[in-house]
Amino acid sequence: MADYQIINPYNGEVIEAYDFHTREQVAEAIDTLVAGRNIQLATPAFERSNILLKLAQLLLERKEDLARAITEETGKTISDSRVEIDRAYNTALSSAMEARNINGEALDSDAFPPMREKIGVVLWKPLGTVLCITPFNFPINIAMHKIGPAFAAGNTILFKPGPQNKRSAELLVELCYAAGIHKSVLQMLIPNIEATSYAVKHPQIQAINFTGGTAAANAIADNAGYKKMLFELGGNDPLIVMPDADLNAAVSAIINQRFATAGQRCTAAKRLFVHSDVFDAFAEKLVTATAKLKVGDPAEDNTFIGPLIHTAAADEVEARIESAVNAGANVLFGHRREGNILWPTILSNVPDDAELVAEETFGPVVPLRKFDDESELISLINSSPFGLQAGVFTQNLALAKRLYNQLDVGLLAVNDGPGFRAEHFPFGGVKESGVGREGVRYAIREMSYQKTLVI
Repeated sequence: MADYQIINPYNGEVIEAYDFHTREQVAEAIDTLVAGRNIQLATPAFERSNILLKLAQLLLERKEDLARAITEETGKTISDSRVEIDRAYNTALSSAMEARNINGEALDSDAFPPMREKIGVVLWKPLGTVLCITPFNFPINIAMHKIGPAFAAGNTILFKPGPQNKRSAELLVELCYAAGIHKSVLQMLIPNIEATSYAVKHPQIQAINFTGGTAAANAIADNAGYKKMLFELGGNDPLIVMPDADLNAAVSAIINQRFATAGQRCTAAKRLFVHSDVFDAFAEKLVTATAKLKVGDPAEDNTFIGPLIHTAAADEVEARIESAVNAGANVLFGHRREGNILWPTILSNVPDDAELVAEETFGPVVPLRKFDDESELISLINSSPFGLQAGVFTQNLALAKRLYNQLDVGLLAVNDGPGFRAEHFPFGGVKESGVGREGVRYAIREMSYQKTLVI
């Protein structure tokens, strides 16, 4: 029997069954990538840029094939999957542009005594071989956020996609090769646990670029040794609605940044703090808008919410909703399930210590939390072990600046939700939300080191 089955989350059909790669196959791939460093060394920046430009174009040409593979594997709606490929195109394009702009600096030794009349030329150089590990929810764009900058910087890449994403990942790698990335520069494997641990520990892996959960990140950190680690982890991201907010815009942000992808995003608006002055009006608008969303078959163009990734994920979210309701939460909308589909659910009066809000909940559920005092709000948000992104709807710039200075997050979006992301912006959090920054230019530097020539 095969090690793993890719099961369509919507209809339960087996898409493919396969065996994980072994330790021996990982060792062979790493040897190939070590040899491939010479290919990268001989490939000038302009050529790496041109390869990435071709890859960007191929992503657009194969957009529908990629999008349908994502939808079948993950249950993401086809419209959402198409948006992901558009974003992956932007990521590849940005990587191509940044490959030409990996600039250093010149330093004068005589800034401090004694006088030595030397010049230091500081350049960014590739680390070597990067292990890139991606999750299920954005299988192509997150992969591009790792492969694109790693390649632009001159590294070789061992790519480990989520096991559910084997087919879409294979298609992406096929396009990388077609664009001109050598097979000795990019290898894709889906190893078993023992083989993955071997890769993490391997002395010829110089960096690990991982997106996923904190438990896996802790295991990687415990075993990696002296390596550069770039971790993009979970979030329990707040969205704040102040009395002067544009309520319609805030509702739109919640719909798009919580219910899209069935809520399975690290930056989804997972905790919604609404000022008591506008709480009732906002809740009514949100329920009305949510009731209009189509739930069901993710392959249909107008479906907005499809299934969660698998039954265990749906079970966990449903259990957290049930627990919150049993603890006194009120159901304003939803709380319905069919198979792996959870209808968008809106709750009020959720206890602050309920698992639904105290932990990261990966599902289409919005807990509304009423507040009156700004200082109470900051304390509630910062009490979370996570600190990825946040959003606030207000016309008060002074308030926005105070929140920016006081909230423990990597980004605050004003009059937008915590799900805001542009591919060239720095992306990452604090505390248990990760270490380092993605965003193409920033990721290039994360996967490089500074080398100095003194003349």
